[in-house]
Amino acid sequence: MVLFVLGFGRSGTSALARVLSLCGAKLPPRLLGATADNPRGFWEPRAAIHLNEAILRSRRSSAYDLAMRPPDGATSPEQDAVWINRIQKYFAALPPAPLVIVKEPKITALIGLWFEGARRAGFDVAAVVAMRHPAEASASIEKRASKQNYVRSSPELGSAWWLKYTLLAERDTRDVPRVIVEFENLLEDWRREVKRIGTGLQVDLDNRNDIAIEEFLSPGLRHHRHSGPVAEPFGTDWVKTVYDELGRAARDDPWDRTVLDRVFDQYQAGERGFRTAVEDSQRYRNLNRLLLPPLVKVGLETLALVHRRRGTWA
Repeated sequence: MVLFVLGFGRSGTSALARVLSLCGAKLPPRLLGATADNPRGFWEPRAAIHLNEAILRSRRSSAYDLAMRPPDGATSPEQDAVWINRIQKYFAALPPAPLVIVKEPKITALIGLWFEGARRAGFDVAAVVAMRHPAEASASIEKRASKQNYVRSSPELGSAWWLKYTLLAERDTRDVPRVIVEFENLLEDWRREVKRIGTGLQVDLDNRNDIAIEEFLSPGLRHHRHSGPVAEPFGTDWVKTVYDELGRAARDDPWDRTVLDRVFDQYQAGERGFRTAVEDSQRYRNLNRLLLPPLVKVGLETLALVHRRRGTWA
């Protein structure tokens, strides 16, 4: 079986992948190692990073895209078949193991391709969806961006990314065995959450290294804490609704996925509409930069002369 760890980056996906690997699951070789940005490691295969980047670029997209789905005309069954074959070959080359953990956040935008590739390689597929308070995830992104001179982030951008990847992770895993895990719950009682995953997916996670897990999940792992209300930067109820609903799922309480369908549809329509408006607005802004006030003045006065300053030009 391949157990995919999915969800928005900065939502505990790395922690989940590492904990599961310390419970007997097998990580792929050649991982993205620890960095100053993530000193405990990312636990994601470099091959998956490169493959996902190639797929997204072929779809005129990227990991930073706010759109839920690729632009019209950016995909085709023939091209998808090529990528599925690449993914199948990747899985077929992995060392044999009863349970393989694969975590790379961009997979969340490409779930259909990766699930199909794994199945064609002979694997069963299951998922763990990581979820975290949106303010904490956004703050984590802002902290990372503050150390980089070429980008910046904001609560608005972080919330939009959080919505996109959290909604996609939930929506596109409905047809496979899955468990939703909140980062705070994992830190509070990792044994309980591991048991939830093992029971929910019917996988053996009893070969644990408790000492290593305790050391890994030390309090320093959580750099951002937020216990207040969920902010709504878009004048909607989207962020709070998604967080509340998936919070219930992470507690194994009754929850309603049709509520998430409503937010998904509204977000998708709003993102498309505003993206088109912003792109068109940018064209006018670019034109306006070229039309300097002295040029506009000369142009209008010339038109007035052409009309001999009569009638509506008087």
